[in-house]
Amino acid sequence: MKVVIAEKPSVARELAKVFGATTKRNGYIEGRGYSFTWAFGHLLQLAPPQEYGFIGWRRQHLPMLPKKFKLAIRKVKTKDGFVDDPSVKKQLDIIKQLFDEATEIIVATDAGREGELIFRYIYYFLKCKKPFKRLWISSQTDEAIKDGFRNLKPGTDYDTLFNSAHCRSESDWLVGMNATQALSISAGSRSVLSLGRVQTPTLAMICARYLESTNFVPQKYYQLSILLDKDGQFFKAISVNNFDKKDDAEVLFEKIKDVKSGYPFGAEIVDVEAKPRKEPPPLLHDLSSLQQEANKKKGFTADQTLGLLQNLYESKLVSYPRTGSRYIGDDVFAGIPNLIEKARSHPDFGKQAEFLLTVSLNKRSVNAKKVTDHHAVLPTGEPAYNLSADKQAIYDMVVGRMLEAFHKECIKEITKITIAAGSVFIANGTVIRSAGWRAVWNDNEEDKKDEDNPSLPKVKAGELLPIADKALLEKQTKPKPMFNEASLLKALETSGKEIEDEELRYAMKDTGLGTPATRASIIETLITREYITREKRNLIPSKKGLAVYDVVKDQKIAQAELTGQWEKRLEEIRTGASVVDFKAEITEYTRTITNELLTAGASLLNKMETVTK
Repeated sequence: MKVVIAEKPSVARELAKVFGATTKRNGYIEGRGYSFTWAFGHLLQLAPPQEYGFIGWRRQHLPMLPKKFKLAIRKVKTKDGFVDDPSVKKQLDIIKQLFDEATEIIVATDAGREGELIFRYIYYFLKCKKPFKRLWISSQTDEAIKDGFRNLKPGTDYDTLFNSAHCRSESDWLVGMNATQALSISAGSRSVLSLGRVQTPTLAMICARYLESTNFVPQKYYQLSILLDKDGQFFKAISVNNFDKKDDAEVLFEKIKDVKSGYPFGAEIVDVEAKPRKEPPPLLHDLSSLQQEANKKKGFTADQTLGLLQNLYESKLVSYPRTGSRYIGDDVFAGIPNLIEKARSHPDFGKQAEFLLTVSLNKRSVNAKKVTDHHAVLPTGEPAYNLSADKQAIYDMVVGRMLEAFHKECIKEITKITIAAGSVFIANGTVIRSAGWRAVWNDNEEDKKDEDNPSLPKVKAGELLPIADKALLEKQTKPKPMFNEASLLKALETSGKEIEDEELRYAMKDTGLGTPATRASIIETLITREYITREKRNLIPSKKGLAVYDVVKDQKIAQAELTGQWEKRLEEIRTGASVVDFKAEITEYTRTITNELLTAGASLLNKMETVTK
């Protein structure tokens, strides 16, 4: 009998259906020589401190550095405290029985770092010694599943992936457990002050931006504006210079040539620059970029988007959701015309799909070297019927981005007119000559947001134009906006560095905070800890979060760039780098931050007690 283990019951049922296995048993489905069983996500976790002899929260225990980590059954809270989850124990017994009877074990947990960890922890906890094979697929369509089972890989091919996952798990335990106890003990807090390898630098980013914004003192400044008339077409120009003092601005304001003051013509065109610019299509979506788009367009949280996308994946409508790649290989590209063909029936994108079938496709998103475990998110081509409004919105973003990514460049003409009228003025405007990929959503507001002119007339140097109106503008400097989920996800990709270029940002993904698959849970964890709240779409730190930030802001644990380097090291382990070296470094790092926090929290006892009461 072949035993297939999936990550959750719903996936096991879909796999069983493909193989025609229909006999339902307690904890598994069998038929046609297969048994399909499942986990419920993480059934096992690294054992808590007390199982290594660290009883109670005591300064003398820190740092806690187990010589060898143990696995423990997931706990649930009862009136008697935390106990082993009985449903987990029952399912583990079923899996053990199936493994004992198996002629072959096939791993079908999610094909990624956490999916590998879920299986390996079960495998090692049950002390199973049998070899196993790995199912590695990027979609849940029947054909992808069948093809995956025809091409099973030896389990040992994924040892380095497990090493990376296991090192992530151990490093999170070491940093989280020690830092949390160190801060809570030294601050004399009556409640747990949770810290973590990734959550704490993320909190630090949110708090720093919040404080920068709330402490910002706006400065007034002045600009001059003129409205010019070119044969009945009016356009606006703004002074090149800003003025700190209103008096200075008013002096020049009075000097502006005005037809009402007796001048036959008010302004001279000094220079005209009209430059064409080609704007390449965006890259395909990975999870993080899709979460950002969904937050901007629909206000979905990162966690909502992941849940909706996961459901679409399990419904066979999109490819693997937790991907960190925005590229596809040539083998996948070969199937893109067929996916575009199927998009012809889409009510919003049908015309653009038909157009793409008549032209050569843009290959900006095609680069096999940039595909890691999974390629970018794509529709599978399966028909999508009767989706809820939220699922339809996410599905449309996947289909729309596919059409954008393989579309033509957007060709713009960017015009800059320099004008002399007592002072130097500039008029800017952008005209889209060929919409290209922007025609998919017909969404051009990003181009226009900083412009005062929807279009500019044709003018030439030396030409004189009357001034129809003039204005003295009073403005204020503005702080950086608070983080919302879209801007935070973008910042997490680069450990807080502000990088607009999407390819450069993507190149830094291995040094970001967390991974696309974990960033949603980081945000939700900070909310659960009562460190941050959602106010409309913004992420705002609580008093408790600000107090914790005040303690840790100068410590290593709050340094986003340093934590991002650990993520890069984990990715290197996935490709074969030394596990021993990483563990030695994270152990030393744990010693350092534990000592820092034992010292840093000591002087803040009263403050922390006040905040956390």
